Amino acid sequence: MNLSIIQTDIVWEDKAENLRRLHGKLESLAGTTDLAVLPEMFSTGFSMQSEALAEPVDGPTLTTLRQWAGELGMALCGSYIAVEDGAYYNRGFFLTPEGEAYYYDKRHLFRMGEEPHHFAPGHQHLILPYRGWNICLLVCYDLRFPVWSRNVGNAYDLLVYVANWPSSRRPVWDTLLQARALENQCYVCGVNRVGTDGMGLKYDGGSCLYSPYGRAMSTVTDGEEGIATTLLDLPKLRHFRQKFPVWKDADEFQL
Repeated sequence: MNLSIIQTDIVWEDKAENLRRLHGKLESLAGTTDLAVLPEMFSTGFSMQSEALAEPVDGPTLTTLRQWAGELGMALCGSYIAVEDGAYYNRGFFLTPEGEAYYYDKRHLFRMGEEPHHFAPGHQHLILPYRGWNICLLVCYDLRFPVWSRNVGNAYDLLVYVANWPSSRRPVWDTLLQARALENQCYVCGVNRVGTDGMGLKYDGGSCLYSPYGRAMSTVTDGEEGIATTLLDLPKLRHFRQKFPVWKDADEFQL
């Protein structure tokens, strides 16, 4: 499976402009990738204006992305500000070109940014099937909590984190992404934004794909918008797990 990291700046709270900019990037990938991964809250930035910016899953933002996924022949993954039954969520999405849609509501809300005051937490894991792969989607602050991402019995092959992770805490991002790949014997993809948001926070990217051996397979230049596409090898992953079955000795956790 070919996976494309899309590291981009985000225009603060301007959904139409962010979609316009994204379309050209996605068009450039048509026919070359199976999955394009976007940053957290790709259409607004990490805004707490949940009531003003939220959309249902059949709103214009995801309706547009579903159309593009079908037209361009690739899955699209990221997060956006969602509303459902009167509650607001930082909702991860995974939209396939075949029209399937999967959603994950961010469990660990970033209290230092007052996210719990504006969003409700999710409570369900998401592991989804796509083109022979099992994929787990998580969002930003979830990265700090290894039990929530634990790969029990090799339930997933690829772990994706979409993020707005400020440059001031960049060493944590780099270290934990690599650790998640090593401890879960899986590919790990972390996609972060660049630029400065409406609150003055700066982001330098660090988007990266790690192998199950903890090696950086592809990166995007720090501080710049960019795209990196990498081929993931499922048979090679399965061979590694069989040859070095750390997962058989893993502790069991219950949440």
